[in-house]
Amino acid sequence: MKNLIQTQPGFFLYILKDYDKPLWDGCINHSKLSVIAQVFTVKSNYGLSGIGYDRIVEWARNILPERNMMKENFYSANSMMKPLGLGYQKIDMFPNFNMLYYLENIDLTECTICGYSRYQPRTGRRKILVAYKKLH
Repeated sequence: MKNLIQTQPGFFLYILKDYDKPLWDGCINHSKLSVIAQVFTVKSNYGLSGIGYDRIVEWARNILPERNMMKENFYSANSMMKPLGLGYQKIDMFPNFNMLYYLENIDLTECTICGYSRYQPRTGRRKILVAYKKLH
């Protein structure tokens, strides 16, 4: 999809025009994109799962007027946001929020404050290292 955006300059504007439509007929305060962005922000700030997102949207759709344009679940909202190319970066972090393994600390395997391991112990056949906590 990114190649399509890069090769067709009008495509990005077309997407934004579609997303700028009002949430329902007569709505002047919210668009499809603004509502999704706000709920994504709540999801991110409070560490909600996709199921938590779905529950908020289900509640909101029940109180909004019929024929509203709000996406019905996390999957459909996420698929609407993908063409915009808004990505994120995963950063390993210390479980007690002491430090981030980022920039100059990216190669460390233990917390510089308490010496606790960055990664969970390997169990069974698991060969990859798994961080205790990640920041998205």
